[in-house]
Amino acid sequence: MSNSAISIRYAKALLNIASEEERVTQYSEELAGIAAVLKREDLLRLLLDSPTFPLAKKSAIMHDIADVLKLSNGMCKFLDLLLKKDRIAYLSQIDMNYRKISEELSGVVRANIKAANKLTKKRTDEIRQGLEKQTGMQVVLSVETDKSLIGGLQAEIGGKLFDGSVKTQLKRIADTLAKG
Repeated sequence: MSNSAISIRYAKALLNIASEEERVTQYSEELAGIAAVLKREDLLRLLLDSPTFPLAKKSAIMHDIADVLKLSNGMCKFLDLLLKKDRIAYLSQIDMNYRKISEELSGVVRANIKAANKLTKKRTDEIRQGLEKQTGMQVVLSVETDKSLIGGLQAEIGGKLFDGSVKTQLKRIADTLAKG
């Protein structure tokens, strides 16, 4: 089974539990917190993922981290399951998929916009409104500047890239001319 399939399956399972307990947001925050700790602490991540390190010691370390982060009992059980099934290495992907799926269920979608020049607030709002009209969902925009685009912009939403940059248009023209 692929990494993404594993992480999606665990994310969906956690989301189902969170929905039943009405703790979707709480679990999202807790999952993000523990994922950030493991991303920041390389040695800790390697230790928890090591097949030679005893499970009992991994669990003890994870419970200490959970106490410091004040994680809920449900999240502690989930982390124990990941340790027992040797899936702790997928925590970052599980966190990403959990947020993505929970946002989709609540009618929110994230969009990443790259523009050649800094966008005004008015222009950003126009883009957001246009994307909301197209998707029928609330759009959370992330905007960055990329001078290499020359002009125009790129929008990535729901895993799809919409490229209206001058750089890409020039590349298409060059490819067409090269083909004859």
